[in-house]
Amino acid sequence: MNSKAIELKNVNIKYNENPVLKDINLTIEENDFMAIIGPNGGGKSTLAKIILGILKPDSGKVLIFGRKPEDTRQLMGYLPQKVSFYHDFPINVFQTVLSGRYHGLFKGHNKDDHIAVIKALKDVDMLEFKDWQINRLSGGQMQRVFIARAIVREPKILLMDEPMASIDPEMQNAFYSLLSKLKNEMTIILVSHDVGTVLTQVDKIACLNSTLYFHGPVEEAADGLEELYKCPLELVTHGIPHRVLKKH
Repeated sequence: MNSKAIELKNVNIKYNENPVLKDINLTIEENDFMAIIGPNGGGKSTLAKIILGILKPDSGKVLIFGRKPEDTRQLMGYLPQKVSFYHDFPINVFQTVLSGRYHGLFKGHNKDDHIAVIKALKDVDMLEFKDWQINRLSGGQMQRVFIARAIVREPKILLMDEPMASIDPEMQNAFYSLLSKLKNEMTIILVSHDVGTVLTQVDKIACLNSTLYFHGPVEEAADGLEELYKCPLELVTHGIPHRVLKKH
């Protein structure tokens, strides 16, 4: 039986007295491949930051493998919605991924760091580009490099915020194939508002719009999706094969 990777119990947070997340109870098991979906402004990125320990809830409990998020940051890899870097900065793919093995100011990298970079680049099928300047890459290739940087510490949890935003539609299938391979090694959480595509790819979902309407296997999500989007299931899941969602 899988153990609990992430537990949120009765989590609440407000911005300027306006509730953003209300009474969130969510459990994510080890090696789950889960999407957190919902409309823009529904609290998805806030929830991600709470899991990462970047934000603290006003009330409730957050546990990562039974410990506080701030005590488990080395166990989590994070790919933010926008990765800031200078396109003209003279850095190659290998060096970009190596930067994910930061050990502190004035501390260099060792042989183990270089071995970890090679493994991470192999995992994302980007090893042949290791000497390329980062600004030569396509959007999809660059996103693979940023994933390699996020997993180079060999985290137990990989959390990504809207990772498809900079990827062309034709590259998305290859990207999801990569994530399916990585889920054998870690828990993957994908924050997305793109319901139509993501539901065909992940194993579980959490439907969030300030409150949690459903979390669990995709096949059981029909009622939660209709409640979340306040419209018939056929409109919410337009284009999704019927085998993915079914009424119970």
